[in-house]
Amino acid sequence: MASRTTARQPAVSGLFYPAEPEALRRQMRYLFEKAPRKQIAGTIRGVVAPHAGYVYSGVTAAAGYNLLRGRSFGTVVVISPSHRDSFSGVSVYPGDAYETPLGTVRIDTALRKELLNACPLAAATEAGHREEHAVEVQLPFLQEVLGDFMLLPIVMGEQDRRTCLELGLALGGILQGKDALLVASTDLSHYHSARVAEAIERVIIEDVRRFDYEQLMTDLETGTTEACGGGPTVAMMVALQKQGVKHMDVVHHCNSGDVTGDARSVVGYLSAIAWV
Repeated sequence: MASRTTARQPAVSGLFYPAEPEALRRQMRYLFEKAPRKQIAGTIRGVVAPHAGYVYSGVTAAAGYNLLRGRSFGTVVVISPSHRDSFSGVSVYPGDAYETPLGTVRIDTALRKELLNACPLAAATEAGHREEHAVEVQLPFLQEVLGDFMLLPIVMGEQDRRTCLELGLALGGILQGKDALLVASTDLSHYHSARVAEAIERVIIEDVRRFDYEQLMTDLETGTTEACGGGPTVAMMVALQKQGVKHMDVVHHCNSGDVTGDARSVVGYLSAIAWV
């Protein structure tokens, strides 16, 4: 008897982005056309991207993902925070695939095994994957610009310093010499006025531009800056540094008030690129 394939079904299609494939493709085309275009001459190894509904953060995400056009990766590792499930350590999806309206993305089961062996804090479990949107919303962008790739979806139940560093070091080790892209899924501050949010987010922008994960971790711990996926961003930066990455820069930054016109209570969005 053939073994049954386990595929995680979309949880937020029709909510964060269109559920119908052609409608989703139309929205993606619009976002990529509207997003500013920059040039990176080096080899891209990492992306920071927001995970809100596409109408709010889609242009910011597209600005980063635009830079991946014409490039290819065997595996994309997406690291996200957990918004719904509470658990310790790090969760790696135990199944065979993630489904989106644009098709099936296969899990890199070999890399998953390597991570589980390298990182004692990681476990293969559906906790953090069932209804979590922060991995899912990255996938249509990746499918649009990369086409075929394998996926290692990681959700962080805890974002303390130990978890960030251990996950980052483990990923940096197992990705050495591999054709892989790291994606940190994060939004920035939540529900401050646009003026206050700008001051808070200026800190993470400068930490990212300096490629200084130690300072970013400290700024997150002290509340000097805010990001719901700050831990994934730190873990990604640790992994990238271990792989020899030296450059990182912000591609686009905005907040929800730029879309809604309401600056009284906003959510911040950022996209950034890391390269060798």
